[in-house]
Amino acid sequence: MRTFLLLALTGWLLLCRAGMAMAAPAASWSAFDTPWFTHIGIDEGLPHSVTTAVAQDRNGLIWIGTMGGLVRYDGYRMQRFDTDGKKASALPDSYVRSLLALPDGRILVGTNAGGLAVFDPATNAFHTYPIGPNGTSDAKIYDLSQGRDGIVWIATDRGVDRLDTHTDTIRHVPLGKRLAPRNFSVFEDRAGNLWVGNDRGLFERMAGTRKFVRPSANDDAVSTTVLDDQIWSITEDREGRIWAGSGQSGAVYRDRSGRWHPVPDFSGYDAGARRPTVRAMLETDDGTMWIGTDGAGIVAYRVGAATSQHIDHDPARASSLPGNTVRGLLEDATGNRWVATDLGVARSNGHARTAFAVLSSPLQPRALADPNVHGIYVDNQNRVWLGLGMGKIDLIPADREHLRHLHLGGSQAHRDVQAFAEGPDGSIWVGSQGMARIDPKTFAVHDSVLPELDNKPVLTLLRAGRYLLIGTYEGVYRYDFRNGRLTHFMHQPNDPHSLASDTVRQIVQVGDEIWYATTRGISIAKSAGADTGFRSLRHHDGDAESLPQNYVGGIARDARGRIWVSTFGGLAVIDHYRPNAPVHFRVINQAQGLASDKINAVLIDDDGAAWVSMSNGLAKIDPDTGHARNLGIRDGLHIASYIYIAAAKADGRLLFGGLGGLSVVRPRVQSDDGAKGRLSITAATLNGHDVPPAELPHSGQTLTVDRSGRSLRAEFALLDYHAPRETAYSYRMQGFDETWTHTPKGTPPAAIYTNLPHGRYTLQLRARTHGMYPHVVTTSFPVVVRPLWYETLPFRLAIAVLALLLIFVLVHLRTLYLRRQAQRLQQQVDERTRDLQAANLRLDQLAGTDELSGLYNRRRFLELAEEVRAKAESGHACMVLLDLDRFKQVNDTYGHLAGDAAIRAVASVIRTHCRETDLAARFGGEELVICLPDSSLEQSMQMAERIRETLAQTSIHHQRSRITVTVSIGVAALREGESLQQWISRADAALYAAKDSGRNRCKAAS
Repeated sequence: MRTFLLLALTGWLLLCRAGMAMAAPAASWSAFDTPWFTHIGIDEGLPHSVTTAVAQDRNGLIWIGTMGGLVRYDGYRMQRFDTDGKKASALPDSYVRSLLALPDGRILVGTNAGGLAVFDPATNAFHTYPIGPNGTSDAKIYDLSQGRDGIVWIATDRGVDRLDTHTDTIRHVPLGKRLAPRNFSVFEDRAGNLWVGNDRGLFERMAGTRKFVRPSANDDAVSTTVLDDQIWSITEDREGRIWAGSGQSGAVYRDRSGRWHPVPDFSGYDAGARRPTVRAMLETDDGTMWIGTDGAGIVAYRVGAATSQHIDHDPARASSLPGNTVRGLLEDATGNRWVATDLGVARSNGHARTAFAVLSSPLQPRALADPNVHGIYVDNQNRVWLGLGMGKIDLIPADREHLRHLHLGGSQAHRDVQAFAEGPDGSIWVGSQGMARIDPKTFAVHDSVLPELDNKPVLTLLRAGRYLLIGTYEGVYRYDFRNGRLTHFMHQPNDPHSLASDTVRQIVQVGDEIWYATTRGISIAKSAGADTGFRSLRHHDGDAESLPQNYVGGIARDARGRIWVSTFGGLAVIDHYRPNAPVHFRVINQAQGLASDKINAVLIDDDGAAWVSMSNGLAKIDPDTGHARNLGIRDGLHIASYIYIAAAKADGRLLFGGLGGLSVVRPRVQSDDGAKGRLSITAATLNGHDVPPAELPHSGQTLTVDRSGRSLRAEFALLDYHAPRETAYSYRMQGFDETWTHTPKGTPPAAIYTNLPHGRYTLQLRARTHGMYPHVVTTSFPVVVRPLWYETLPFRLAIAVLALLLIFVLVHLRTLYLRRQAQRLQQQVDERTRDLQAANLRLDQLAGTDELSGLYNRRRFLELAEEVRAKAESGHACMVLLDLDRFKQVNDTYGHLAGDAAIRAVASVIRTHCRETDLAARFGGEELVICLPDSSLEQSMQMAERIRETLAQTSIHHQRSRITVTVSIGVAALREGESLQQWISRADAALYAAKDSGRNRCKAAS
């Protein structure tokens, strides 16, 4: 019994350990997941590179303050505002220090030397508040903060002010003697306490009191240092913690219990050195506090973490912050994080979480050593090996916290690293220009370990038991780990069971078989030791179930036994594979939604879905429906091109190597667009006049076009700012346009109409997003185009009545006159009509008659014969083709006039034998033709024979000569479905048969 209990306990402990191991979280990769910033600078329309503040108004537009003016931005266009000494409604100072969007749609603008102004969207103009009594304490406005009940707090160089936005009145806030006049920041927390960041530190005025006091940091010397410093930024996070950023000693936060805490690695003096000034703070939607500094970029810290992280400018990365001086931060309504820097504004989408990129940079410890990733391998220790260009290798350890750079030497030092495999002893074998080996513990690199392969590019490696299979441009090399023997086998032109091609792009093991992916299809070996006897899978024209294209890349097998093959003709899938059984492929390509048919690598995620890399992106394929979803910028995909079979799965994530870096895909993480951005008209011009922002219509509201001009220009945008380059726009004026007008890619979307007819229409706008979860956003606006005065209904009725009266008078007078002229004109008309009919009849005859023979000419005959063919049934109409025998001899002997006489004689004979319904014509030269409707082949042959016999017995008198001519005749009965040309051609063939048989005879077409 005791033994049984001991065994049970041991088993239970083992199960617990196994369960704990299974539940152990995968490596996070968070150390490599850095924000991707899109830059907006002077080239995009900013008036100055130094940006100072960012705000979003209630309509979703972004406002950017700079040292050279203010702009309003919709993702495509910028409207600039600047000073104008001649206009009181202009911006009072170009140097904007702070911005605050009010709930009523107005924008407060704090300037450096012009005081406080407010932008009124109803007038599209600024109103500047006074400075001094009944105004702001000073012309330099450092900070604006929204309080409760419509109150705005203003921090200036000489005090703090309170603006009541309901009455537009300003009152000074008494600070007391302990505070200096200069105030850099002001903030009202959710409890109603007022915080002031002063030249002498941080001060608090409790709700319901009038006195400012300095908060105590108890015994925390570092926090005390920060709180006694100049305080440039104050905010409150979602948990109610108060954060304060200082001028030169970092930042601190106070928890709900009232205790102050320094931000790790960014509080107090750093070995006596001053910290950069904290200009702005922002809590992102994931609970991280972004601390914007004056010179050190962004310090990102989440409460409870041991350290803070830095987000800064990297000159080697276009996606990093454009500059390290951060003066303003904003998270907009759809999750974008905006950063105002000294080199423009940067925007990062915090919701793009499905994928992220690991890039190269010589300045970052966790950056790649080279931008292009040619090969990826995950070893048995869960380490990720990245093969790069120029002989470089990057190693990401299992904890995903660091990155180690290695470099090949010798002839491999400047060549691409494309393949890896793990040896029996754990060593890493590397394929580049030849083979190298890396010690798994010391990471020592041993070059040229297989001299026979020196200077031979290695494309793929696979360890299969005792063998290492090496794919190259010259076939496959097989290395035996036991005895060091190297075997080489290639494609043999005379052996259909040899390797399909010498270019082997990938080698994979499927069950006991080895599959070689080549540029001429797939070769399947029964084992790793096989040199020949391969079974080949290739593309066959006309066979929809064969391989779609012979240029094969990656091969993967999922948990259900399906085999996925990437080709340059799409993704091929074998749903049921058995060795030696017939193979049937189904193909997934652009018809199922893929962005390209050129597939490089394929991976299977933990849920059985297939993911592929293409020449222009990544996509996920549903394994059952075959439907493809292409990743986009909204999903976090920023590396656009993939040409290598560089892919691997690690920690449930999918790794794809591309031109520009490494893409890491989290298959189970769905990118969230946040609140869907509204599709709005952001600017409009009616008849050449700009519409004030407050009068721009919202969805469903009417746009009215006045009588003059009849022109409309509506600029619109999807105000989510996530991926403007990937969003497709179109518009349609329902009631005027028949189809949608598509805005060209790269062009700011705008609907433009001129000379619109008066009436009622509906302007429809549409935006289509791209990515894994695309959606269509539509909106519409009724449009009324007012009529001109002469287009109004009363005017038109009056004109109609006057016109009717005038018409009545004119008709009456005209009738009297016409009656007198009617008889005389009728007589003239009758006479001229008869003459005209006769002339027309004559012209018609001349136009369709051959002058020499008097028969129809070729053109007229073909028109009439086509009518016969169209109406006749098969076998009930015949074509008779006649040709004068030895007509050239007649011309040469008696002259061309004799030849003409012969043609006229033949035509005369034809006319005597034809019915009224028959069609006879001179078809060309000495060739004549007869179309016999309602005539069988037997009847037609009899008629043709009569014509032939008559001509043979007829003598033609010309001058003093008697000439006898004969004809050869071909007869063809109409066949069902036969064209006129085919009908004539068969008669012509019969004619030539008569000629070949000796002339002067009739032949029926077969």
